[in-house]
Amino acid sequence: MTAMFPQITAAVVGTGFIGPVHVEALRRCGVTVRGILGSSPEKSTQAASALGLSVGYESIEQLLSDVEVDVVHITSPNRHHFEQTKLALAAGKHVLCEKPLAMTSDESRTLVQLAEQSGLITGVNYNIRYYPLCMEAAARCRSSDVGRVFHVNGSYVQDWLLLQSDYNWRVEAEDGGALRAIADIGTHWLDLIQFILGDHVVAVCADLQTVHPTRDKPVGGAETFSHSSGTVATEPVSVTTEDAGSVLLKFASGTRGVLSVSQVTAGRKNCLRFELAGEHQSLAWNSERPNELWSGQRRSSNTTLLKDGSLMSDDAAARADYPGGHNEGFPDTFKQLFRDFYAVVDAADPSRPATFPTFRDGHREVVLCEAILASHQQQRWVDVTSS
Repeated sequence: MTAMFPQITAAVVGTGFIGPVHVEALRRCGVTVRGILGSSPEKSTQAASALGLSVGYESIEQLLSDVEVDVVHITSPNRHHFEQTKLALAAGKHVLCEKPLAMTSDESRTLVQLAEQSGLITGVNYNIRYYPLCMEAAARCRSSDVGRVFHVNGSYVQDWLLLQSDYNWRVEAEDGGALRAIADIGTHWLDLIQFILGDHVVAVCADLQTVHPTRDKPVGGAETFSHSSGTVATEPVSVTTEDAGSVLLKFASGTRGVLSVSQVTAGRKNCLRFELAGEHQSLAWNSERPNELWSGQRRSSNTTLLKDGSLMSDDAAARADYPGGHNEGFPDTFKQLFRDFYAVVDAADPSRPATFPTFRDGHREVVLCEAILASHQQQRWVDVTSS
């Protein structure tokens, strides 16, 4: 049974693909969603009307001055995350920010410091942790079931930027950051695997690839996961961010790994996969079949666990709201993460251990991205600093 928080009121910044996903998940948690802010007053009004919200804010200042709002969800383009989060904390609002937490580690480090000084509850939306069978994989790694993990491999691949005519604000470094495929989807994989292993990446060796150094930008821009019909006026833009890449990984425990990412893999709409080789068993999971967890054995038959709370660890079963055979997917991961986050907000206790991704997790991912970029540029292994 999902916890309900009608006494807490939220507002969402961002009206693109992910903002409405936040609104839906918040409602499923029983959180009151008061309003939404877009990139213009007109977009705010349109989104508020479409989502049935009371307020379409004209500015971030108007949103933050709304005394009814307790929590702000930041789902705007990456370049706005630092400033909007800083303003929200200064206004005394709890913050849940989409990844990346900021564009640079200096910015994300500042946000960690401000959050800890404020006493407010803050988190980053690494939602993929919250698939029930990802939680099950983590529980097995924390028990003796898997044993020492030798190595892990995986990928996160999509095709929505396959064509030169495919455009989104993320392809431009000034809007999305110097990294794109790694920062946009690779960080989800990296957060997930570090969570499952209970281990941190300490060194990386990366090779990145820009397939389309020039793209056709629709005049007026384009929404995420939308595609040009070919009848829209365009202008050429230079692209320096990567379309694909591979990263060798070393973990603190000695585990080795490799990650491949791509946003130009035809036919793969949104596919995250991992396979880890443990001392006693292997585990594999695929986001296109999220209700199945494969386990490989040496001396017995391999098995596939279908998501069923009665067959899972207590931690994983707590993330499965529906009985076995009733699938749970992408929207449910937001609900589960928000449920964790709002339980701490409701308790009004910032010292309570967080079970959700925190600003420190978000900062660590930004530091990791900077190490990956430096590795690619220098064509060598680079240590990931802990600062």
